[in-house]
Amino acid sequence: MTALHSTAAPAWVCDACGADWPCPAWTSTPADAARRAELLPEFVRLTRRAIRDLRGRPGGPQPPEIVRRFLWFLTLNDEEARAVARRLR
Repeated sequence: MTALHSTAAPAWVCDACGADWPCPAWTSTPADAARRAELLPEFVRLTRRAIRDLRGRPGGPQPPEIVRRFLWFLTLNDEEARAVARRLR
């Protein structure tokens, strides 16, 4: 399922369903500890690229919002999301 739901920078919109990516097909997939560990390196890399591509767009998401969007499988409060965004800029 998730293999079909892909994206390309700089739009960060799902090729299959048109939703903001990662789309509901990704974010509704259960992520146990092993799956989170598997996803984390790649999604951190994607988050860094998405921050570069999306921040500053009129009406676009702010870096902490992008962090929470791309790292949905982690429980991050606002302060933590801001700290991650600062590190990934």
